[in-house]
Amino acid sequence: MANISAGMVKELRERTGLGMMDCKKALEGADGDMEKAIDDLRKASGVKADKKSSRIANQGIVMTRIADQGDYGVLVEVNSETDFAARDDNFLSFAKKVLDQAFTNREADVASLLAGGIEAARQALVQKIGENINVRRVERLQFDNPNEGIVESYVHSTNRIAVLLALKGGDESLARDIAMHIAAMSPMVVRAEDVPKEVLAKESEIYSAQARETGKDKSEQIIEKMISGRLRKFVAEVSLLDQKFVKDPEKKVSDLLQEAGADVVSFVRFEVGEGIEKEEVDFAAEVAAQVKGL
Repeated sequence: MANISAGMVKELRERTGLGMMDCKKALEGADGDMEKAIDDLRKASGVKADKKSSRIANQGIVMTRIADQGDYGVLVEVNSETDFAARDDNFLSFAKKVLDQAFTNREADVASLLAGGIEAARQALVQKIGENINVRRVERLQFDNPNEGIVESYVHSTNRIAVLLALKGGDESLARDIAMHIAAMSPMVVRAEDVPKEVLAKESEIYSAQARETGKDKSEQIIEKMISGRLRKFVAEVSLLDQKFVKDPEKKVSDLLQEAGADVVSFVRFEVGEGIEKEEVDFAAEVAAQVKGL
């Protein structure tokens, strides 16, 4: 067997980004042949990457990029398994690559984005940092004419919440203020009439059950008023234009827009990990399963 020096292990680590023990074993298995060790590691790491793809990635970051003309912007979410990995320079570099390619290609489809070379980079990163990495979402907003409106963004300091906003009229300062408001207040829709019918039906059912439970001694007419009142309040709370402006609660967002002669066309809000089921680990069962496998 060839003598595996510390320098050889160091070189292999630098070339692959993998752990010291993995590199040492690969060199021993390849009898000191550096290129064969790299090939063996790539094969082994590919298997490892496939196994990791089943693990839940609900940490990560969101990033935005706006065109110089202000008429176009993209928003992406890239996930990792841990917050620690989301702060790693390799992860951040990959996320920026995803953002840049989505921006350049005006891409709003994750599958197409991955097919454009991002998937190979993702697999390489999984192998390097040892966590499942996922390009989860990408959205874009744009105006056909640069003079038609403004696309602005806001990214919270933690890089866990980001907003894209398309605004007609007004200026960049107003657009950014409203984007910041959306980040803080998380409206569902722009206008009350935009709330989906199925959401209204579900909320109405809930309020009906609540009203009939708390108002058993009240007439059907009063109960119906209670239900409609709660439903109106819900709609106002989730509609951007009806919300109180976070920087000046004396005004609604609609008041702010009216003063500036502006109108919100649309918005997109991403929060890292929202809607992803968090994995509950039963450690006792996990240990028992390992013992049975011995």
